[in-house]
Formats: sequence, structure tokens, C-alpha cells
Amino acid sequence: MNMGLVKELKTTTGKSEKHIKNVLELLEDKNTVPFIARYRKEMTGGMDEEEIKEISDRFTYLENLEKRKEEVLRLIDAQDLLTEDLKNNIMKQTVLNRVEDLYRPFKQKKKTRATEAKRKGLETLANRILEQQPMDVEGAASEYINEEVATAEAAIKGAVDIIAEKISDEPKYRSYILKVIKETADIATNKKKNAEDETGVFEMYYDYAEPVRKIVPHRVLAVNRGEKLGVLNVKFDYDLERLKRYIAKQELKYNSGTKTYIETAIEDGLKRLVMPSIEREVRNELTTAGEQHAVDIFAENLRKLLLQPPLKGRVILGLDPAFRTGCKMAVIDHSGQFIDKGVIYPHPPQKKIEDAKNAVLDTIEKYDVSLIAIGNGTASRETELFVSELVKERHLDIQFIIVNEAGASVYSASEVAREEFPDFNVEERSAVSIARRVQDPLSEFVKIDPKSIGVGQYQHDVNQKFLAETLDFVVETTVNKVGVNVNTASHTLLEHVAGLSPTISKNIVRYRKENNGFKTRDDINKVPRLGAKTYEQCIGFLRIPEGVEPLDQTPIHPENYDSAWKLIQEMDLSKSEIGSPEMVEALDDIKLTDMAEQLDIGLPTLEDIVQALKAPARDIRDDFETPLLKSDVLSMEDLKPGMQLSGTVRNVTDFGAFVDIGVKQDGLVHISKLTKRFIKHPMEVVSVGDIVEVTVLDADVDKGRISLSTKS
Repeated sequence: MNMGLVKELKTTTGKSEKHIKNVLELLEDKNTVPFIARYRKEMTGGMDEEEIKEISDRFTYLENLEKRKEEVLRLIDAQDLLTEDLKNNIMKQTVLNRVEDLYRPFKQKKKTRATEAKRKGLETLANRILEQQPMDVEGAASEYINEEVATAEAAIKGAVDIIAEKISDEPKYRSYILKVIKETADIATNKKKNAEDETGVFEMYYDYAEPVRKIVPHRVLAVNRGEKLGVLNVKFDYDLERLKRYIAKQELKYNSGTKTYIETAIEDGLKRLVMPSIEREVRNELTTAGEQHAVDIFAENLRKLLLQPPLKGRVILGLDPAFRTGCKMAVIDHSGQFIDKGVIYPHPPQKKIEDAKNAVLDTIEKYDVSLIAIGNGTASRETELFVSELVKERHLDIQFIIVNEAGASVYSASEVAREEFPDFNVEERSAVSIARRVQDPLSEFVKIDPKSIGVGQYQHDVNQKFLAETLDFVVETTVNKVGVNVNTASHTLLEHVAGLSPTISKNIVRYRKENNGFKTRDDINKVPRLGAKTYEQCIGFLRIPEGVEPLDQTPIHPENYDSAWKLIQEMDLSKSEIGSPEMVEALDDIKLTDMAEQLDIGLPTLEDIVQALKAPARDIRDDFETPLLKSDVLSMEDLKPGMQLSGTVRNVTDFGAFVDIGVKQDGLVHISKLTKRFIKHPMEVVSVGDIVEVTVLDADVDKGRISLSTKS
């Protein structure tokens, strides 16, 4: 392991060399990030998943940087041009672009104006001009006329091309110019002639300028999108004269007859060679920062969405609303298993309202339905009204909830859905998914590509590979933090458990069916192709709530079972008392430091064991607000300024939060209306899934826009 890189990581992350080295060794030994974060806290100093991933990603970048440095040194040395100063300068760089800048003067270029001029024998003339000795340049240039250089003017032009490229390759000039552009330039946009932007999406950028150092991430991505769609021209405004003066000050030593030619080369080198690449680098940096920010927002929204509390133990009727084709119904039992399905036609053109009411009532009575989940797509408003009136009319003791359908259609048409319900049509699968999203959001959302869930901003404008990797990491870490009931989990949920592949996940489900479930965690060892390393990585995240071994329902890893039992014996308690008030009281009385020493385990591990013994079936999702259930319905026309309502945060963006208040259109709480105090980002005060009290500011029915405030 390169200890130099470990030292560098210590500087950038603030973690100790020992813990960084341990993390890297654990990763190299094929341990998963969730396993390391949960079960190797003593070795990592208690790093969480994000910190471990940061070390892994940064180490990979630094390794690749070191490899490139070695390659660059080798290539320069092969030309016998490597000096000790140049070597030291290259080795101390921490950014790949700066290494490439230092290599640029030595890089074997493809055909350029300068390389062509050199091929024609004009490099000596270029060097004579750069020496700035008194000379008759045109007279000297005539000495270089040959079969390919017809005139003195052509010779001078070739020499100036060589000087321009030489100047453009100088690392210190590029470094200075990059700094000036970042600190003083504006990024400016205007509308392209004859560009189409019918709805005026990019109107604010038709004649727009903002300092590069101030432009915020979401505006960078908006500008990029406008440019990509052919609506906007994008350029940099900067002081070219300042840059020319800086280079001239370095290059012009004497006031000789060569001055004009060098000044021409400086201007040409800047405009033609330096600035395009500098502008690309700055645009790339802005875009990378913008994408990172957008992906971070998406990831945080997704994490909160996945952690929404499940409404466990309910029989739920899911409704996928539609007009002409009817509302598809699906009933799931308390464990999420499908029971029955049907279709009703309460809306035009059929408008079979009484038949629909009777079908819903029969379903509620037959299966003891305790909640109705209604998708928020087409005909949602009308279906909600139908259900609300039925509840009132028949005095039903039942509530309903509006479910965000984002991604449901993607799931319904997927291979996973076809596997689950091969004989269902797409809408029937969607109705099941809508019901399951309420009962156990995490288990259902993992079946869908996270990009389809709709809790991001500018998600189509960012690097899709980076987005997918980040969101997959969020799903994986969330699933493992929550834990999985191995006797009920789908193979798609199991695939996100640390160490489990799609093949092994399917093998677990198959073994479960063939053997009437798992009785103990040890039984999981019998699953085909599940080896010792996989078992070690996954087993702590797989739970058996009704198992033979009481510890199998907890997040305690089997490697620590002996310590857990010794702890229980030390308190004169038994297996059957795990989670009881007596055990909680006894655990509160122990001295953790002394007990950790007595049991010969680390303090963090003991603390985790204690928490698990206090609450063996604890679900971290229970710490979040439960979904908002309804028994009445509003329309957008009912909204009046000043009206106060409860709502659920559906999405958080840079400019505000979108809140579902029970009408078809989500309302926007602009960042300025979120709180009385100054905040930099809405996420400082709200998250996806939060229940918030809002005041209606305005409701524009024609435009379908609702403005809200959460200021108290």
C-alpha cells in the first residue's frame, strides 16, 4: 500500500493514518462498505458509509494520478528533457489537469500549424525572433524560403505560429489565466437567433451574465441544458488585454524590431489555443460541481423517501386511477401478499358509479381493508372525490392516502413485475405497487430504477453513470441500515443486502420456498453458492423475527453472539427477556467501559449489542413522521389565500420544496417562504416525507400553480 497516498488522505479527510489504512485493507479484502461501517467500527474509528466511500474514491483518484505522473515522467525522460525541478514540480501536483499542463510542452502533438511550420524548417527563425536581438526580420525570413515556404511573409507567419504554440504551452501562463478567469470573468448567455423556446423555460438567460465565481450549481445546469437544446449561446466575458499584458511582460525583454511579431503571437496563442481549452476546463469544473450538487440533492431526497415509515400490519386496497379504462383495484394483506384484484368505472365515459361503490364496499368488507391507497396520476382527483364521498355516505371507519406514482409505470412494465405477476396487465401491477408503497415503501421502491422516482432536479442533465452509481449506493446503504426479513423479502430487496448478488438472492428465495422458510441464521449457510465470505458480509443485515435463536431478529452479528450471551448471563437474565423492561433497566446500569474490557470486545461493538438487546426489532424508519392519512378531499378551486393545511413534502430542490396538500397539483414553498431565518438551502429545514403545516399564498387554477408558505 502506498503510504504516501495514505498520508495525503489524512490531510484531506482529517482521519488518522491507522484508520485510513484499515479501511483500505478491509476494502481490498473484499469487505463491503455497509459491513465495514457496521461491524468494524473499532478498526475505522466509527466511520459511516459516506466517509468510507469517500476514502475509497479519493484513494482511487490519487492512485490513478500517481500512475499518470509516472507515465508523464517516463515520456519526458525518453526525450532526455527531464530535469530535477520539472520532476519535483510534477510529483507535487494534486490535480490531474495541472500534471497535463506541465506535460503539454513535451507532448508529441498531432498535426498543428506549429508542427507544420517546424517541419518546413522554421523553428530556428522562431527562436531568433524570440531572442529579440536587433535584426531585419523580413530579411532574415527570406533565408528560409524553400519549396514549401514561398515568401518571407509565409516564413514569418510560420515562425509566429511556432511562438504562439510555445507561449500557449507554458504552464505558468495557463495557471495564471485559469486563476484570472475563475476570479474575474463572467459567464454570459443570450438567445440564439430563431431558437425555439415556446414556454419561455430559458427566458431569464436570453440576455444574462454572472461572475463565474458566483454562479450557483442549478443555474450552471440550466445554462448547459439551454445550450444543448440549441436555445442559448454561452461565452465568457473577460479582460483579454490584461492577459496579453501579463504574457508580454514575461516575453518582451527588449524593444526590438521583433516586438510586433511576438505581440501577434501572444494574441493568436491566447485566442486560438489557450482560451478555448481554459474555457473548456472552467466549464467542465462548473458542470462537475453542478452535477455533484444535483446528485447530492437527489441522493438525500431518495434516502428520505426510502426511509419513510411503513404502515405495517394493514390490509390495503390500492387504486390505480383512470377514466376510460377504469380504476384498477388490488388488495394486499398485512404482509404485502396480493389477495385480489378488480376494476371499477366510476368516471366518464362509463360512469357506473353505483356499481363502483358496491365493488369497493364488498372488497372492504370481504378482506377487512383498513386503508385505501390512491395513485396521484390521471383521474386521481376524481377518484379521491369518489372515495371521499363513499366514506362520508356510508359512514365508513376508513381513511385514504394519496400515493406518489412516480416510477410505478416503470415497475409495472419491468421484468421484475412480470416475474411477480405474469398474468396481470400493467395497470393491475401498478395498483399492487401503489398499495405496497404505503405498506413498506423501501421494499417496493428498490424494484424501481431510482432515477424514475422523481425526487431530483436536472437529473437528465448530469452524468448518468455517476448518478446511477450514487443512487445505487444510497439504496444499498439504506437497505442495510434498516435490515431485511429474510423470510419475506423479495429477491430484488435481497440484492441490495451487503455481499448478495442477484443469483444468490434468487437462490435464497428458492431455498426459502422449498424449505418453508429459514428457522435460524445458520440455515442461510445452506443456500447454494452462498460461501463463507458472503455469509460474513450479509448475515448481520438479514433478520429472522420469529426464529429459534432470539438474537437472529437483531442486528447483532453472529460473530458477536458469544459476547451477547455472556453479557446477558452477567446480568442474571435469560434469552426470553431480550427487549423486556427488566433487560433495558439492567443494561442501563452496566458500566460499558468495564464490561467491554471484561468481554474482550471493542466499546463501539458493545454499545451496538446493548442497543440491539434493548430494542431487538427496532426499525430506524419509526423515527420519521408517518404518512398523512385523509378522510376528506379538496380541489384546487377550494384553495383561498390564508388557508392553512397539512401537507407532505414530495421533493426538495435548490429553490424550494414541493408539498402535496391533497389537490392534484403539488404546491411550491419557495426558499424565501420556508422560514423566517436565512438559509442557504431548503434541506436545512425540510426533507422528503416531512409533514408540514402550510399557508396558501396563491392558487392559479389556469396555470396549475400553487404558492405556499411554511413561515409560522
